[in-house]
Amino acid sequence: MAVVTKLPLSSLALSFHLSNSFYLNPISPFSLLFSFSFSTHPKMDTPYHHLHAPPHYPPLLPQEQPSDAGPPASHRKPFKGFAAILASVIFLLSLVALIINQTQKPLPSQNNIVPTSKPTSFSNPEPRGVAEGVSAKSNSHLLRNIKGSYNWTNAMFTWQRTSFHFQPEKNWMNDPNGPLFYKGWYHLFYQYNPDSAVWGNITWGHAVSADLIHWLYLPIAMVPDQWYDINGVWTGSATILPDGQIVMLYTGSTDKSVQVQNLAYPADPSDPLLLDWVKYPGNPVLVPPRHIGPKDFRDPTTAWAGPDGKWRLTIGSKIGKTGISLVYQTTDFKTYELLDEYLHAVPGTGMWECVDFYPVAINGSVGLDTSATGPGIKHVLKASLDDTKVDHYAIGTYNPENDKWTPDNPEEDVGIGLKWDYGRYYASKSFYDPYKKRRIVWGWINETDTESDDLEKGWASVQTIPRTVLYDNKTGSNVVQWPVEEIESLRQNSTVFEEVVVEPGSVVPLDIGVATQLDISAEFETELLGSGATEEGYGCSGGAVDRSAMGPFGLLVNAHDSLSELTPIFFRSSNTTNGTNTYFCTDETRSSLAPDVFKQVHGSKVPVLQGEKLSMRILVDHSIVESFGQGGRTVITSRIYPTKAIYGAARLFLFNNATGVNVKATLKIWRLNSAFIHPFPLDQI
Repeated sequence: MAVVTKLPLSSLALSFHLSNSFYLNPISPFSLLFSFSFSTHPKMDTPYHHLHAPPHYPPLLPQEQPSDAGPPASHRKPFKGFAAILASVIFLLSLVALIINQTQKPLPSQNNIVPTSKPTSFSNPEPRGVAEGVSAKSNSHLLRNIKGSYNWTNAMFTWQRTSFHFQPEKNWMNDPNGPLFYKGWYHLFYQYNPDSAVWGNITWGHAVSADLIHWLYLPIAMVPDQWYDINGVWTGSATILPDGQIVMLYTGSTDKSVQVQNLAYPADPSDPLLLDWVKYPGNPVLVPPRHIGPKDFRDPTTAWAGPDGKWRLTIGSKIGKTGISLVYQTTDFKTYELLDEYLHAVPGTGMWECVDFYPVAINGSVGLDTSATGPGIKHVLKASLDDTKVDHYAIGTYNPENDKWTPDNPEEDVGIGLKWDYGRYYASKSFYDPYKKRRIVWGWINETDTESDDLEKGWASVQTIPRTVLYDNKTGSNVVQWPVEEIESLRQNSTVFEEVVVEPGSVVPLDIGVATQLDISAEFETELLGSGATEEGYGCSGGAVDRSAMGPFGLLVNAHDSLSELTPIFFRSSNTTNGTNTYFCTDETRSSLAPDVFKQVHGSKVPVLQGEKLSMRILVDHSIVESFGQGGRTVITSRIYPTKAIYGAARLFLFNNATGVNVKATLKIWRLNSAFIHPFPLDQI
C-alpha cells in the first residue's frame, strides 16, 4: 500500500514525482489501417507501490489569477508608450506631430494577430439560431461581460481537437440525427454547416462505422433545397419497419420559417452505405396544429408500433410555458392523425425539443426495440429543454391503450428532476442496436469559447462517446449510462495504483506520462477522522476549493505541474438530518487561464447503496472529459480549454480537500490510442 504523509493545505506540500514530458506523436490514418497500437511507456499492469518525495506548490484555494498565469489576455490597448515618448520630444515643434502620435495603431499580440473589435457573438444580445426558431447556437449570452480575447496559438487550437470522439473534418456540427444500424454499418447523421464553423445553412452530415469508434465520412445526405426545408434540414429520427424499409422523418424550416415534418427514404435500399436519399414528393407530411406556434413544432422521434398495428411518434412543442409531447398515429408515414391527448406535459418547463421515448427492461442487461411493451418494462421520456439547454428525463409507465405516459415519481418529472447529463450536453438521440441488442445514445457537446475562436480554428462541436442505456434495477429510480464496450479497443498500456492513502489537504501526482487520452477507473473508500457531525448545505456549487469534513476528493485531470490549470472530478459526502448525501461533481472554474471561456461547476447527488464503494470512470480526450459516477448513475461532460496543461504538460493527480476524512484510492488507468476517422475511400468502391 502506498501511503502519502499528511501535508497542510496552507503550504500544500505535494507528494510529487513526474516523468519527463512527452508529446503525443501524431499517427497518420494510414498507419492506423495496419495497427491501432502505440506506446511511449512500458506496459505496466502490476500495482505501482512507491510515490516519491514532493516539492512545494501553491494551495488549492480560491484565487482569481494564479501567479504564473501565462500570456495575458489581449485588451487591444493602443501603443501608448511609444506615442508618449515621441510626443514629449516633438510637442513644441508641431501640433500635427502630436496628432500623428496619438493615432498610432495597437501592436499585434505576441502569438497571433487579434481582431480590433469584438466578434458579432459578443455584441449581439440574441444568440445565433433563436430568431430562426431553434435553441441558442452561440454563447453571446454567456460571454457578454467578457473583456478581451485570449492570445490563442495554433498549437493550442490543434490540441483542443479530440482524438477518439466523433467530429467532422471541419466546420460546425450540432444535434445527432437518425442513428441506425443497417447492413453491417452504424450510421450517424448530424446537423452540419458545410460552409462555416458557426451555425447556419444546416444540412445532414453523414458518417459510418463498423464499431462506433472508427468513423468514415460520407457525402452530405440531405441539403436544404426545397421550399419546405430551404431554411434548414433540421433534426429527425429513423424508423426501420419489419420488412427492413427505412423511414426517415425530419423537421424542415420552410421559406416562411414554419417548422414542418418531412419524409425521406433511401434511394437504393440495397446500398449498405445509404449514400443517396429521396425526399417524398408530398412533403410536408405534418404541419403545426392550429394551437401550436409555427416555430414550436420540431424533432420527430423514432416511431413505435401499437397493439392496433398503427405506428406512433411524438413531437416536442409547448403551450405557453408548458412543455408538451404531441402524439401522432400513422399506417404509412404519409398521412397522420393527431391524438387529442398529449403523451405528457409538464407546466413551467417551456419548449420541448429533441424528445426521445423508448422502453427499458426492469430486470435485464440488454436493450429493447422501441416498440417493446408488456410486463417488466418501463419507459424513458427525455426532452431537451430549450429554455435551459439541458436534457432531462424521467422513468414511468406507458399505457398503449390511450398513449399516455405517467412518471413513477411526479416530483422528478421531465424537466424538474433528473438530468441526462449534468455538464455540457444537449439534444441527445438514441437508437436500438439489433446487432448487439442494446440501446445506444448520442449527445452533442457544444463549445464554450467564442465564435471568433471557433472560426479561427475552423471547427466547432463534438459528439459524445456513444453510451449504452439500461434501467438501474438496484435503485429503481434512474438509468445507467456507460461508454460502449468498443472504446476498450483503444486501450494501450495500463498503470495500476492500489490503496493510495490521501490525507486531508493533500494532492498526489500519478506518474503515468502523457495524460491527454485516458480511460480511468477509480474506487474510493473514506475513513472518518472526527465525529461525523451534521453538515448542511454542501453540494457541488462551491467547487473543489469549498472544503467540508467529507469532501471534496477525487482526481485532477488536464492539470498543469503548477496547478495553475486543473479540472477536478470529485465526490463530496455530507451527513445531514435526513441521512448521508453524496454528490458527484466536476469543476471547470480553473480549467483554463483564458478569460473568454465559459467555466462552470457541474454535478448532482448520486445514489450510493449500502456496501458500495464510491467509484468513477473518466474518459479524457484532450478538451473533452466525460465522467461517470457510480456505474453511470450520474454523468457529467466537461468542455475545457487549457492554455498550459496541454500536450506533455498535462498531468493527472489525486486530491483530498476534505478536512475530516482520509481517502484510500485504487485506480487503473489506460492510455488510449486515437480513433481512425477519415473520409470513406469512395473511389475504391
